[in-house]
Amino acid sequence: MSVINILSPHVADLIAAGEVVERPASVVKELCENAIDAGAKNVTVEIRGGGAAYIRVTDDGCGMSPEDAGVAFLRHATSKLRDEGDLAAITTMGFRGEALAAISAVSKIRLTTRERGAESGTLVLLEAGEILEMQPFGCPEGTTMEVRELFYNTPARQKFLKSDRSEASACQAAALRCALAHPEICFRFLRDGDEQFFSPGDGREDSCLYALLGRETAANMLKCVGGQDGIEVSGYVSSPSFGRGNRGAQFFICNGRAIRSQLLQAALEQAYKNTLLTGRYPGCVLYLTLGFGSVDVNVHPAKTEVKFSEERRVFDAVYYAVLSALAGEERGRAPSAELPASVKPRGDFYRTMSAEQFRESGLSASSPRPAVSGAAAARAPSGSWRPTGLRAPDPQWQTRFDLSAPVSTEKSAQAPAAAGFPAPAGSRIVENAVQNVEKPRLPDHKIVGEAMKTFLIVEQGEALILIDKHAAHERMIFDRLKAQDRAVMAQSLLAPIPLRPDGADAELIEKNAALFSSLGFEIEPYGEHEYVLRALPADMEAGDAAAAVEEICEKLRRGRAPRPEDARDEYLHTVACKAAIKAGWDNSPEELERVAAEVLSGRVKYCPHGRPVSVVLTKKELDKLFRRIV
Repeated sequence: MSVINILSPHVADLIAAGEVVERPASVVKELCENAIDAGAKNVTVEIRGGGAAYIRVTDDGCGMSPEDAGVAFLRHATSKLRDEGDLAAITTMGFRGEALAAISAVSKIRLTTRERGAESGTLVLLEAGEILEMQPFGCPEGTTMEVRELFYNTPARQKFLKSDRSEASACQAAALRCALAHPEICFRFLRDGDEQFFSPGDGREDSCLYALLGRETAANMLKCVGGQDGIEVSGYVSSPSFGRGNRGAQFFICNGRAIRSQLLQAALEQAYKNTLLTGRYPGCVLYLTLGFGSVDVNVHPAKTEVKFSEERRVFDAVYYAVLSALAGEERGRAPSAELPASVKPRGDFYRTMSAEQFRESGLSASSPRPAVSGAAAARAPSGSWRPTGLRAPDPQWQTRFDLSAPVSTEKSAQAPAAAGFPAPAGSRIVENAVQNVEKPRLPDHKIVGEAMKTFLIVEQGEALILIDKHAAHERMIFDRLKAQDRAVMAQSLLAPIPLRPDGADAELIEKNAALFSSLGFEIEPYGEHEYVLRALPADMEAGDAAAAVEEICEKLRRGRAPRPEDARDEYLHTVACKAAIKAGWDNSPEELERVAAEVLSGRVKYCPHGRPVSVVLTKKELDKLFRRIV
C-alpha cells in the first residue's frame, strides 16, 4: 500500500495560497502592486470588516482583454516574465504569477476589467479558484477586483486572524507603503466607508509624505539626498528630536518597491549614533535607486525582503546620505549661546519665588538679567550636537548591526522630586521634604565635576570614581518602583496628552489597560482612532510619556520578558529609563550629590539592564598612566 499521496490541485492551491496570502493585508498589497504594474494613475482601496469580509481595489490602468482575464487566475500565469533571463533584472512589482491564483483559491472574487480602447469590458466571477461566470460587461477602462469572505474555505487560517481593527490597520499600512513608494500615483484608502488617507499623485515626495504621514511628521523631517557608485539615495529622515519608540516610522523603498531590510535599518540608525535618546528610533522615507540586476527580489514569498549584490556599497550610500542630512540640520541651526540675551530661552520662566528672591534673582526690571544657573539651568535647553565632519561607519557593521539608539544631548532637564531629588528653588514643600530625609553617612568625598554632562567625577580617598549619572539614577528609580507592592503612583495632567497609535498598538493598549494602569498611565479612547493620556507615572515628564507608551507596546508585541514573573520588571525598566535624568542635562549640585551618595554607599552598582554605573581609577593606576611610578 502506497503511503505517498499526490495531492489534488485544489489542496495544492490552498497550501500555496498560505505562502502568499497570510492575511487581508497581503491581498491589498498584491492587488495594489498589480495596479502599479498596469500603469494606473489612480488607485482606490476599500475594505470592510478588517478586510476579511470585503476588499475592493479599483485602478485606471491598462485593463485586461477577455482572453487575459480568463487565464489570469491560473498558477504561474503572468505578463511580467517570458523566460529565465528576465529573472536576472526584475523591473516589475509582480513576476511569479501566483498572487491571483492564491487569492482566488481562498475567497470569492468578482472581477470587472476593460482594456484601453476596447468597446466593452469583461465580468468574471470566481469561487475557490473556479470560474463560475464570465461574460461581456460594461465598465470603465481599468480593473476592479472585489475579494469577499477571505479564508471562508480554510477555517484553520481564518481563526488565526486578529481583530478587525488590527487587520484593518495592517491593510492600511500595506496600501500606505505602496502609496509612499509611488508619489506619482494617486492612492485613496477607505475603511468601512471612511476615507483614511489620500495621496495627491503629483510625483512630489514632500507632498506625498505630508498627505500620508501628517503635518507633524512632515514638519520634523529633513531632506536627504546622496549616493555613490551608481546608487542613488533620496527622501526624508526625521530630526533627532523627533525619535519614535519603535521602528514603525521607517520606510525603505528600493526601485519603487517597499521592502524590509536589516542592512538599511542598521545604516540608518548608525548614522544617528550619539544623537538619539536611548530607546528612541529614527523615522525615514528613503528611496534607493540602483541597477535592477544589483538587487534580488525573488527571495521571499511576499517579495518584501531583498538581497543586494554589493551590501557594503549600499550600506555606505545610505549611511553617508543620512549623515549629511543630519549635519546639514546642525549647520542651519543657530546655537542658543549666540542668541541675544533678550530672546535667549529661559528655563525658569514659570519658577515660583518670593518677592525677595525675585529682587535678588536679577529678573526685575531694575536689575540686569543674570545667566541662568542652578536649578533653573537644569531646565534650560542644553547644547546642540555639532559634527566636525562626516564620521566613518562602524567597521564591524557586517557582524554587528548596532540597532540601539544612543543617548541624546538635546533634551532639557528637570529632575523628578519623587526620585529623591530636590525640586527647583521656590518649591518649598519639596525642599522641606528633602531636608527631612536622612542622608547616608559616607567616607569623605568630593564631586570634582562632570565630564561631557554625562559622567560625574568624584574624588574619594586615593581614588577617582566616574559615575554614569543616567544609569545610576535609572537604577535608583527602578529599585524604588520594584520594591513597591502597589501600582506605580500616578500624577494627573491638567492638559491631556493626545496619542495616535497605529492599529496594532491601539489593540495592545485596549487589551492591556490594567497593565498600563498599574504602571501609572491612565489612557482613554478619544474618538475612533485616537486616545488621550490623562495621567502618567509621578516621576516621568510629560514629554516622555508618549514614547514610554510606544516602548511598552513594543515589548508587549515582542514578548521580551523570558518569564511571566519578569514581565513587570521589563515594563518598569521603561518607566525608570524615561523618568531618569539624561546625559546632556544640567543638574544642580544637590541632584549630583544624591546620585553620588547612592553609588558610593554600594546600593547602586548596575543599571537595570546590567551595565556598570561607575568605574574606579586608583591613585596608583593614575600614577602608572602618567609614568610617575613604574
